Amino acid sequence: MAHLLGAEALHLEYPTKVVFDSISLGVNEGDRIGIVGRNGDGKSSLLAMLAGRREPDAGRVTVRGGVTIGVLDQADTLPDDVTIGQAVVGDIPEHVWAGDPKVRDVIAGLLGDLPWDALLGTLSGGQRRRVALAALLAGDWDILALDEPTNHLDVEAIAWLADHLKKRWAPNAGGLLTVTHDRWFLDEVCTATWEVHDRIVEPFEGGYAAYILQRVERDRQAAAIEQRRQNLARKELAWLRRGAPARTSKPKFRIDAANQLIEDVPEIRDKTELQSLAVSRLGKDVVDLLDVSVAYGDKQVLQRVEWRLAPGERTGILGVNGAGKSTLLSLIAGTVDPTEGRVKRGKTVKVATLTQRLDELEEHLAEPVRVVISRLRTTYTFGTGSKAAELSPGQLLERMGFSSAQLSTPVKDLSGGQKRRLQLLLILLDQPNVLILDEPTNDLDTDMLAAMEDLLDSWPGTLIVVSHDRYFLERVTDQQYAILGGRLRHLPGGVDEYLRLRQLEQSSSGKPAEAAAATPRGLAGAELRAAQKEVTALERRIAKLTEQAGAARAALADHDQSDYAGLAREMEAIAALEDEIAAAEERWFELTEEIG
Repeated sequence: MAHLLGAEALHLEYPTKVVFDSISLGVNEGDRIGIVGRNGDGKSSLLAMLAGRREPDAGRVTVRGGVTIGVLDQADTLPDDVTIGQAVVGDIPEHVWAGDPKVRDVIAGLLGDLPWDALLGTLSGGQRRRVALAALLAGDWDILALDEPTNHLDVEAIAWLADHLKKRWAPNAGGLLTVTHDRWFLDEVCTATWEVHDRIVEPFEGGYAAYILQRVERDRQAAAIEQRRQNLARKELAWLRRGAPARTSKPKFRIDAANQLIEDVPEIRDKTELQSLAVSRLGKDVVDLLDVSVAYGDKQVLQRVEWRLAPGERTGILGVNGAGKSTLLSLIAGTVDPTEGRVKRGKTVKVATLTQRLDELEEHLAEPVRVVISRLRTTYTFGTGSKAAELSPGQLLERMGFSSAQLSTPVKDLSGGQKRRLQLLLILLDQPNVLILDEPTNDLDTDMLAAMEDLLDSWPGTLIVVSHDRYFLERVTDQQYAILGGRLRHLPGGVDEYLRLRQLEQSSSGKPAEAAAATPRGLAGAELRAAQKEVTALERRIAKLTEQAGAARAALADHDQSDYAGLAREMEAIAALEDEIAAAEERWFELTEEIG
């Protein structure tokens, strides 16, 4: 493969810290490289040096003659007084750029909901980010250097971006470098991973899943080093192997080696024990949304939502921006009243919300971290049963990545990611039994995301999550719902089903999925209520059958391979379950079409 750029003996330091010490690496044709590491270890600085945006203190970066590099920075550098069209295609005549399939695909994928002649000064930060990304992808580059490209993108746009980047070049053409904390995106796009840590850049083959396997092997060889990170990585690997079928079916790393590494790792959550403890803390009633609708003036946001939250339920909510996710969370939290229907709450329910703002920290900005955390209690219990542990405030902070020196740091001097972690701890230590997480992964690196997930694994209560981080959403929740056309729909097939529904509805109607879902069908009154009840029952049945089929497949793998009669019976049982699932799904689609 042809060489595109190389770095030799790069050295970078600040007055109080050496970031890189004599690192050498290169990028070849066909490389798709994800850059990961702790916040502050130099990921963005490395990308900037390789892209020519920053000069190293020593060493050099050489680029092959004629190679062009396109860069997406984290900073917003777009002028306010130009239109979206000017920012994306410049002064190129319309008949020229409109005839380019690549440009049309970029505009449709990222800017389809924005007016082409809108001034950038009138857009939100997330919309401006999409314009900057579209302008970059519309150009012709040999190397793309992307710094947090998934920031401000929803699940649907992230899936589009991953597909676009995979199709952009032939297998051995062009190069991609991306700094991102989105682990699903890393696994979907990248064929190599660079981990930035301790002044070096360590290369690994494959995407995020392969990187985790190799990192566990590295840590096993030096068991005395970073014991906590090893345990988290092994736990995460266990989920990668036992989790979503779409992920476990891909040969992204050696299956035998992975199975050997996780053979003594228990399931990430003891669902039975957690649910039992949740019932004892909550009772049987949590929050019931009964035929709830919400409108703001003439705008109908939610329509006839029927949802009964169970003790210990862990649910992810999907939907495009403006679909009504925040309104749904506010109904559960009790900060918004329904226009129609009613919300019923259990007597012992205590709801806490991790918002995108940092409201919980406002009154503590001048206080050291240690003082803020110790004011609440002297010890805290996390985990259940035999795994329960009494942790001091210092131990809790250490578990969430705070060093001893940072315990004396005033809250106002913490980084965005550190404030986010402290905010979550303050909420958990207030002992809520219903926890709402609204975009909790902002400003967190992959190691800290794993630490947060580990903490939530032992939290007994009802958990509702809204996040554009697909990996996090699938990792910490057991089921997903989507808001489409103001209605809440269960997704037995998870995020993949949501993306299929969005694509199918848009392609069949030629208009956004929400509008299509809102189109009235022929049912009304008692007929409509009966259909809605049947849909809910079918969703539960599909989820249960899918779980039974998964368990049967797992049992088949452990069955005695010489017992041909037994194997045949097991396969017949699996086939019968799959037939039942297919029939239930067909009926579900028929009813949802009739309901709208």
